[in-house]
Amino acid sequence: MRFRLHRKLLAAAAAVLLVPLAPFVSSAPAAAADTADWLHTAGNKIVDSQGNEVWLTGTNWFGFNATERVFHGLWSGNITEITKSMADRGINIVRVPISTQLLLEWKAGQAAVPSGVNTYANPELLGKTTLQVFDYFLLLCKQNGIKVMLDVHSAEADNSGHIYPVWWKGSITPELFYQAWEWVIDRYKNDDTLVAADIKNEPHGKWSESPRAKWDNSTDQDNFKNTCQVAGNRILAKNPNMLILCEGIEIFPKNGTNWSSTAEADYYGNWWGGNLRGVRDFPVNLGNHLVYSPHDYGPLVYEQPWFQKPFDKATLTTDVWTPNWLYIHNDNTAPLLVGEWGGRLGQDARQDKWMYALRDTIIEKRISQTFWVLNPNSGDTGGLLLDDWKTWDEAKYAMLKPALWSYQNKFVGLDHNVKLGTNGLSLNDRYGGTSDTVAPSVPAGLTVAGTTGTSVSLTWTASTDNSGTVAGYDIYRGATKVGTSATPSFTDTGLAQSTTYSYTVRAFDAAGNVSAASAARTATTTSTPVDTTPPSVPGAPAVTGTTTSSVSLSWAASTDNSGSVAGYDVYRGTTKVGSPAGTSYVDTGLAANTTYSYTVRARDAAGNVSAASAAVSGTTAANPTGVVRVQYRNNSVPTNDQEIKPGLQVVNGGSTALALNTVAVRYYFTRDGASYSIWCDWAVVGCGNLATRVVNLPSAANGADAYIEVTFTGGSVAPGGNSGEIQLRVSRTDWQPVNEANDYSRGAGTSFADAATVPAFIGGALAWGVVPA
Repeated sequence: MRFRLHRKLLAAAAAVLLVPLAPFVSSAPAAAADTADWLHTAGNKIVDSQGNEVWLTGTNWFGFNATERVFHGLWSGNITEITKSMADRGINIVRVPISTQLLLEWKAGQAAVPSGVNTYANPELLGKTTLQVFDYFLLLCKQNGIKVMLDVHSAEADNSGHIYPVWWKGSITPELFYQAWEWVIDRYKNDDTLVAADIKNEPHGKWSESPRAKWDNSTDQDNFKNTCQVAGNRILAKNPNMLILCEGIEIFPKNGTNWSSTAEADYYGNWWGGNLRGVRDFPVNLGNHLVYSPHDYGPLVYEQPWFQKPFDKATLTTDVWTPNWLYIHNDNTAPLLVGEWGGRLGQDARQDKWMYALRDTIIEKRISQTFWVLNPNSGDTGGLLLDDWKTWDEAKYAMLKPALWSYQNKFVGLDHNVKLGTNGLSLNDRYGGTSDTVAPSVPAGLTVAGTTGTSVSLTWTASTDNSGTVAGYDIYRGATKVGTSATPSFTDTGLAQSTTYSYTVRAFDAAGNVSAASAARTATTTSTPVDTTPPSVPGAPAVTGTTTSSVSLSWAASTDNSGSVAGYDVYRGTTKVGSPAGTSYVDTGLAANTTYSYTVRARDAAGNVSAASAAVSGTTAANPTGVVRVQYRNNSVPTNDQEIKPGLQVVNGGSTALALNTVAVRYYFTRDGASYSIWCDWAVVGCGNLATRVVNLPSAANGADAYIEVTFTGGSVAPGGNSGEIQLRVSRTDWQPVNEANDYSRGAGTSFADAATVPAFIGGALAWGVVPA
């Protein structure tokens, strides 16, 4: 088969709440006075308004296409920090997948506040609707020198919507698809941050499927060549400055014209969106606004025929890339932008060979590209970011970095005035030109809005700028910059009690011009008495239960002169393994049939710590045996962040196939009085083939008062095989931090291992593991 089946299966089982608002009316963000950043084409190059060649080198960030209707990762990562980090690392354009359904909802004034945004991690997004989040992202991109490409990834807002082969589905007709594009382009027509429109992600379909996308000279509904041309012209009628990207399809008839055959042998096949053979005889006509955009992947995404024999860069170029799309560049027909490519690195030699070969081709030919993907929750590719949505995968970034536009060792952006990131270049820096050199007005009316013992809150009157928009404000405590704010308010934290501080504020614009400092304002933090008395020593801990990988402890409470103890620190030998707030703890991730020694210390809110309690020893149970086993790994190591992220897989240790629809897996945890939402981020069996729920226990057990249950709608596991990984993500509905320190099923290991604390049931009967007592 010359196509891939399921790729980028995301949080398909997500139970997402969108809080509806009254019909929402929002105007587009104010445009800057300078609109010279629009791009067009010349032969096989993309050029700026002065005719200088530019190189679009970026990445993808998905989520607006999915059921969450907002960027993924905002459940823990900060949108401002993520955007800035992309700019600082040379990403000069971001491809943003979105659904037609969401665009039509926005058009109808039905924007809503998404539950997928953690406003503790993203206070700047508090109360914002999905449309306002997108607007805020455009503002961040403008400030950091990044441009944006919008990609209609699917008809419906669906984490697996890209699997549907065409651009219409259900109530979303081809005409509504066109209207959605017209609305969004008209809304942002004066904002040259949004410079490109990728008409439809990966139109596809095999010879035997209906519907499927084709490419010819007809006006048939399923002809993507015609669809891209019609959509492109309707977009250009709203904004004549846009770049229009047309992807390929999946198959193309070997005789060039006969689409009636249902025989595989009659077609050339390639990746979804990667077959542009039809351009040679049936080119899209959009003048100097057209860019063709193939997608290409490696063997870890799908074992294409060309990966099933010896290959190298030369054979890939001759056998795959040139006949499908590279000829368009070589013939100087139009520019290319490889809209998706990438994957996991360092896991498969053939995968790495393919990735480096395509990267080197992109560099040698100077082909524009947007790497798939920023998101770590792309199941079969991974991301540039790791699971904390903050740390970059340095090995993967090192592979990508040479394919990012740089000049004299500095990254180059696509804005004429705004430098790319902290140390990059603008187009005027690269090619010369006139820049904005006028600073915003000086902020006025700096006021102390409130103080505590450790913080000062400030407000001021907004500045103005000749460009029409102030990009933000830098806040100084004395001579030290302590923060940046996009709005005229800021809270400085981590201060000393009863101390006077002096503050000033400076405004800056998108071109980097900074105003003079505001008038200074002093503020004094409040004071409270200093406590230096530690709590009493905790009672000797008692072992209340054991499993193959855990020891449960409890102890008598300490007392403190302040009236309350803040918490306890539990030590296994000399290593602190947990800090519970209460008088019990479950130490997990232990070896089976092993003895451990424990002590406990109490601490108060002032940081005073008691002496150690008497020691107690606990011995874990021996490993059980059985037909079914559950293996677990911890995909989120911190014990007090905003999410629980167990990785699970079911192992068949029997001699006959295991029917998964008879299996239930339970992960036990403590709710801490909160309600929870569950998402399946990825599963080998497909998130759509799973059901998840949170069940409260009738009475609390050691380390648990609830469990997360995972069941299957079908499928089977062969003897000796496993279900493949299931990646779950669980968060409190109020987005407060989750305290996992005492959770029964939680382990510290980040590699799969048998986990008796994650029991499995077959037909309702316990078949593996130990249920907490």
